[in-house]
Amino acid sequence: MSHNVKLGFQFRYQQGEVIVNHNRFLGYTKDENKKLVIDPKEAETVRRIFREYLEGASLINICDSLMADGILTGAGKKIWRTETLRKILRNEKYMGDALLQKTYTVDFLNKKRVHNNGIMPQYYVENSHEGIISRDIFMRVQEELARRANLHSGKRASKRHYSPKHALTFTVKCGRCGDVYRRINWSYRGNQKIAWRCISDVIGEQADKCGSSTIGEEELQNVILTALNRLITNREHFAKVLTQNIKTVLGAACDLSAEEIHERLLKLQNEMLELTELHAKVGADSTKYDQEYERLANEIQQLRFQKQNLQGHNSERLLKRTVTTEMLELLENQSFLILKYDDSLVRKYVENVRVFEDRVIVEFKSGIETEVAR
Repeated sequence: MSHNVKLGFQFRYQQGEVIVNHNRFLGYTKDENKKLVIDPKEAETVRRIFREYLEGASLINICDSLMADGILTGAGKKIWRTETLRKILRNEKYMGDALLQKTYTVDFLNKKRVHNNGIMPQYYVENSHEGIISRDIFMRVQEELARRANLHSGKRASKRHYSPKHALTFTVKCGRCGDVYRRINWSYRGNQKIAWRCISDVIGEQADKCGSSTIGEEELQNVILTALNRLITNREHFAKVLTQNIKTVLGAACDLSAEEIHERLLKLQNEMLELTELHAKVGADSTKYDQEYERLANEIQQLRFQKQNLQGHNSERLLKRTVTTEMLELLENQSFLILKYDDSLVRKYVENVRVFEDRVIVEFKSGIETEVAR
């Protein structure tokens, strides 16, 4: 009976039928037809979590702000944990897709479930329900999650910890050794000011120090403003470059391949369903059935890996197109120069800032970079 129930679930997965326990699923409930529908109030909490994370808040910061406002978790609890937020930020269902069979039951008597690490087949269904978060925002959050989890720098590739206080943290890098710059209180000739200095010179041992140039925070902020305003002043030239970049990124060669893989997967899954139903009805030879089932399962698995790789490639293209389009919109809509430094501008447009003795190179997320003399 347990085996039959398991097969029933797999048949529905193969057909793209999403089966989700919505009782603790923040942002969603189910209608009378047992379909996922958005819960408007909870959806606002989900959007807030994604928005604050992209604005630079840490997971701990977001937990504290949610608890301070008395917002409950999907399970109705008052205490928010960072792991809960991490699962929300990584859940593809919030953009309308669904990865099915992430876990499976290993013991039907005590209902023990474990994470599916490839033992059982998984099924990815695109646009299975209405999303709360746009695909652009979701993919940008995945990039930021990966960036914060892999903050390494310096000759020894030392692990660095993310700080949400300043947008320039881990964005400013040393042009000499490649390590990150740290914000410090700097005393020079009896005067104290806020400055940025290569972390190898701040905490590194003597052998690791690179002796790079220290840059005052005000100078650094002015450099970024100069770089942004240079793009605005030469908007026509840079707009042409960005438009060409968008056309290049939009090369749709792999979209057709993804569609072909999708159609082939549907065909194979239907064949597997028909094979299993026929075996159940007429009791065909188990050896032949097992061989054919394994053949179909192996081909489905291979196609699924190909599709996931293409989806990852397409997601990168989509993210690149999004940030390039945003920069193009800035050039088209900003009719005057930017006079005041703003952290939000850095988080939205700047990829990294490389500091040298005589110049600073500002690289934007759209791929454009400009050099500002010191």
